Amino acid sequence: MSASSSRPSYAALFRTPYARRTFAAAMTGRLSYGVVSLAMMLTTTRATGSYAVAGTVMALFGATSVFLSPVRAALIDRYGARRALIPMASLYAGLLTAFAVIAWRPGAPVPAIGALAVAAGACTPPLGPTLRAMWSEVVQDEGLLQRAYSLDGVVEEILFVSGPLAVGAVVQTAPPAAAVALSALLVWSGTLAFVLSPLVAGVRPSSARKARGSAGGKERGGLRGQSGRALARPVVVASGVGLSLGAVDLLVMAFAERHHHGAGVVAWVLAALSLGSALGGLLNGAVDWRAAPGVRLPLLAGALGLALLGAGLAQSLGALAVAVACAGFFVAPALTTAYLMADAAAPPGFRTQAGAWVNTAVNAGSSLGAAGAGLLVGRLPLGLCFALSGTPAICVALVCVRKAGTPRPDADAGYRAAGGARPEVTDGAR
Repeated sequence: MSASSSRPSYAALFRTPYARRTFAAAMTGRLSYGVVSLAMMLTTTRATGSYAVAGTVMALFGATSVFLSPVRAALIDRYGARRALIPMASLYAGLLTAFAVIAWRPGAPVPAIGALAVAAGACTPPLGPTLRAMWSEVVQDEGLLQRAYSLDGVVEEILFVSGPLAVGAVVQTAPPAAAVALSALLVWSGTLAFVLSPLVAGVRPSSARKARGSAGGKERGGLRGQSGRALARPVVVASGVGLSLGAVDLLVMAFAERHHHGAGVVAWVLAALSLGSALGGLLNGAVDWRAAPGVRLPLLAGALGLALLGAGLAQSLGALAVAVACAGFFVAPALTTAYLMADAAAPPGFRTQAGAWVNTAVNAGSSLGAAGAGLLVGRLPLGLCFALSGTPAICVALVCVRKAGTPRPDADAGYRAAGGARPEVTDGAR
């Protein structure tokens, strides 16, 4: 199956058979990730009466979810989405449901809450990397693949804005644990519909390809050697972008407090970040770029960092919102380009893992950036903190830019493996 167009567009992407159904199912499941963090935090706070416990539980949940993402992606590559995702999503949804039941009322035992959070984080289904890997299998036109990845980034921004709004609506009439149960329902139903799609069913796992395999040829052995070096560039840049973005939420909160604004305005400034990212992602997908991804990626990351440096000069909330929106304009394009490079670098049977490494780098960087901002705010001028938040993105851009002038065939030139055809293979929390 393939989709192709001489002038590819977003509409052309959904002319691929079953594409709309598959995309909608994956996004239903991924909406769970926009809901779960706030829902679990509110539920834990209400059940234990402690913000410290809630913070610890969320840190454990996030750590197991992020750092085990490549392991879960390896299961997808090896066994296929249907055989791996259904048990994974069922276990994850079951653990979230158990978490909701135990923490439904105040006085829940802290060890049980913590254990369930850790177990659930370890089982988080990698829907994002799996969906992107599926696009790279069924879409043969390179311009159309760029649009698929860009649309993925834009919709992800929308999901992570709408998720907390859904939690807010639930807690108006029910305990926060009901929102955790909603997250479980979304991820299970969305994952089931996703893996039952004919598009997903048509992508063979790497173990099946090896069994049919190359008796006289050599298998490429995982993400090592040339592939590993090519993958390192998007992973490093993604980590720098995550470090820079992780600090923004806390810095915006500190800015609002110091300028005597209510907490409600913080959501509007962060919405400007997401809006800028969505607009940048749509534009990035619509442009037929002449520069290779390896050339574009450090430029996009550097522009993001410079915009955050500019945010440090803001003296009013409006100016800060504009600066943050400008920074957001480069977020989705940078991450989309990183995913494209990771996809191109991955040998057959390792594409989901390659995308998961980029995903892990962004999320781990974001966590470290938030922690770093927490240490700096109150010790340094706020403008300097904003400037420092942009520094990681600029640094990784400078490290990578000297290598971008000579595009390498494994990462930048076209998205084809040796032999002239796209290698076969088929997600996450952000």
